[in-house]
Amino acid sequence: MDDKLMLMIPGPTPVPERVLLAMAKHPMGHRSKDFEAIAGEITENLKWLHQTQGDVLMLTSSGTGAMEAGIINFLSAGDRVLVGCNGKFGERWVEVATAYNLNVEQVTAEWGKPLDPEEFRVKLEADKDKQIKAVIVTHSETSTGVINDLATINRHVKAHGQALIIVDAVTSLGAVHIPIDEWGLDVVASGSQKGFMVPPGMGFVAVSAKAWEAYKTATLPRYYLDLGKYRKAAAKNSSPFTPPVNLMYGLQASLGMMKAEGLENIFARHQRHKNATRAAVKALGMPLFAPDEAASPAITAVAPVSVEAEQVRSILKKRFDIILAGGQDHLKGKIFRMGHLGFVSDRDILTAIAALETALVELGVSNVTPGAGVAAASQVFAQ
Repeated sequence: MDDKLMLMIPGPTPVPERVLLAMAKHPMGHRSKDFEAIAGEITENLKWLHQTQGDVLMLTSSGTGAMEAGIINFLSAGDRVLVGCNGKFGERWVEVATAYNLNVEQVTAEWGKPLDPEEFRVKLEADKDKQIKAVIVTHSETSTGVINDLATINRHVKAHGQALIIVDAVTSLGAVHIPIDEWGLDVVASGSQKGFMVPPGMGFVAVSAKAWEAYKTATLPRYYLDLGKYRKAAAKNSSPFTPPVNLMYGLQASLGMMKAEGLENIFARHQRHKNATRAAVKALGMPLFAPDEAASPAITAVAPVSVEAEQVRSILKKRFDIILAGGQDHLKGKIFRMGHLGFVSDRDILTAIAALETALVELGVSNVTPGAGVAAASQVFAQ
């Protein structure tokens, strides 16, 4: 049956009909007063979602562009930075920082394991001369389904006193409680195609007053991603370059939906979906890639033993039009990842689990009891 595609990946995520319809409107001039009113509303709602009174700037980019902007606007060549690296995206920020000639020191963990905050503490406390200028951390590591202990790492950064904390919150913003002002986070980057429930194309960067002080002396090259330009324009509800007008219509609608649901309900929903998905996978006898204590509410990674991950993904796509994500780099073919981020409901989880059960039976997995996964997920939803 056509047009029944169901995305259960960590991005792009499903887009509500209300958002799609908003995006279908005719574009208006981005220098008009009418558009300024829309931009002003969006900015205020972005501050609400980010739990900050500071700047939240909109870029026409992916989450990677937002993170690159978050790195290059506040640092200079040769600056020493600590980069947490326990997955594909931690490695990406190492590559970005290295490309800009930063002095990169990695804090690593095995893929599928969380970063150890103690390693950050030791390195930060040893930095008596305050040479460390920034700590770069991926909050929810999309490639593995691991969520890192941002709150504790941030406390160690705050104790250092000098370093900025730069956070990749691409798959956690809008899914997990990240009180930016309360924690004093300096730079937080995210993207529209995740918890925001909007198609790809917009990046967001929240910036603290401390980060803006660093901006004044930072010398890395920047032009299109110069956040100072965006800050100046945002003060007038404008943008320094042509914005994605129709994506912003969609963002206006999605933020309205999120405000109606409320932050606590949004976070509780993502937690519930994580718990239901993990309970279902366990009931089906498949190993989870990330430990329970470090499992991301945005995505669950599964490491099947008695069946190939790509076979599972293939059957779900061909038989049910349900798309799961595969593994990346050395995990390709070894894990599959089920996204439960953004516009995902309890019904979607139950549907995906039922399809997964069918795929496992079809592949001849002997220890699968049909209905066990759905029953385990339903038990979570019934609580």
